[in-house]
Order: sequence, then C-alpha cells, then structure tokens
Amino acid sequence: MSNQSPLKVWLEREGALLRLRLARPKANIVDAAMIAALRAAFTAHRGTSGLLAALIDAEGPHFSFGASVEEHLPDTCAEMLAGLHALVIEMLEWPAPILVAVRGQCLGGGLELAMAGSQIFVAEDAKLGQPEIQLGVFAPAASCLLPPRVGQGVAEDLLLSGRSIDAAEAVRIGLAAGASADPEAAALKYFDKYFSGRSAAALACAVTAARGGYLPEVKRRLAEVERLYIERTIKTRDANEGLNAFIAKRAPKWEHR
Repeated sequence: MSNQSPLKVWLEREGALLRLRLARPKANIVDAAMIAALRAAFTAHRGTSGLLAALIDAEGPHFSFGASVEEHLPDTCAEMLAGLHALVIEMLEWPAPILVAVRGQCLGGGLELAMAGSQIFVAEDAKLGQPEIQLGVFAPAASCLLPPRVGQGVAEDLLLSGRSIDAAEAVRIGLAAGASADPEAAALKYFDKYFSGRSAAALACAVTAARGGYLPEVKRRLAEVERLYIERTIKTRDANEGLNAFIAKRAPKWEHR
C-alpha cells in the first residue's frame, strides 16, 4: 500500500501471518478511510494459501482513540455504521484467527475493532473502554460483542457507565487474553506456540465451527442496534448536543430528550 494509507500491511512467518498496523498515530482514528483499508486487506488475503492468522497492532503510544466523532453526526452516521459493521462481520467470517495487540488507549470504535478479533493481548498501561454514553449516544457494535465475551452484567457496567478499565481488569473479566510489557511479542509468541505448523484448512473449519451460534446472532443484533441508532438515538436532541459539545471541546448541556 502507499505511504498515504492509514494501514500498513505485510506478511511474515513465511507467509503464514498477516500483519496489519494502524498507521495514523497518535489517535489511529477508526474512520471511513481506516475501515476501508482494513476491509480491503482482509478481503485481499482471504484466500491466501497457508495463511494461519492475522495480527492487528498500531503505531504510536495508543491503539486507537475510537471512531471519528464527526462521522457520527446525523448526515454521515448511517454510512459510518454500515461500514464499521461490515468490517466487524468480515473479521468474524474471516477463515483464520485474528490476534490483536493493544497499547495505551483502546476506546470506542477502537475497542469494537479489537473485539472483532479472536484474542486481545494488552500492554500493562492499556486503558480500554466504550465512552460513547458520555457523548449522549451508545456503542452499537460493542453492545453486540461485549456481552458474549464478558457476560451481561459486566458488559452493562462498561456500556452504561462509559468507564475505562486497566489491563489487569481487562484480563480478570476475560476481555483480554493477557497483559505484558510487549503485547505484540506476546501475540507473536501465542502464534508461534499454537498456530505455527498447523493446517490452515483445519483452522478455517475450527473458526467456523466455534462461531456457529455466535456469528448469526451478532449479525442479527448488529442490524437491530444499527436501526436503533439511526432511527432513534441520533434523532434525539441530547445526541446532537453531546457530539457537537465534544467537537467544540465544551461540556454538554443535557435536556433529556
């Protein structure tokens, strides 16, 4: 890809591992350009013979501050959500495990991207959260992806409070596979120990089998929450106030309507 791409893409481990690196630090915003680049990379390598896994990480001190707040505004939110949810489905249907290495902040759409992967490895300084409620909206994809990962009660805590959690809590609740000083190295070690030398055909079948009940439900729920966001949430006065207040760097004034 060109130097202008928001994503760096390459193969390593003799073509067995697809590397994807978010390359717009420090925020690494998951905007339309980033989503398109990720979808293109997964599509291009979907049929690559001998590919055993992918690893997503990021340049700079932070994995991602999240989706573009500007793209959440009424004129563009439908297109933005459709693109992000198509990426989530593409990742969940991708015929190999997707590992994710997270440093620093991993928020909003950045955490939704990470949760569309198989295993999340976090740095000891990582902070993960879905802060959308603080802007007067909610996190559609996370509403579908968090409960199966961490349980309903914990998911509601994170989705409704908008709080961020540290690496230790992420591991404790089962959101992260492990915390270490170097999450990329931890992910590569996992790949070398468990995937290297395996059959790509067997892994593809195992991924499909493991997600047999989960994937159809996520697809159904994504369609539901997308409608809820577009038909109700973004039409509220407070959603528009919260998003515009964030862009203007001021405190929102809620009217509860």
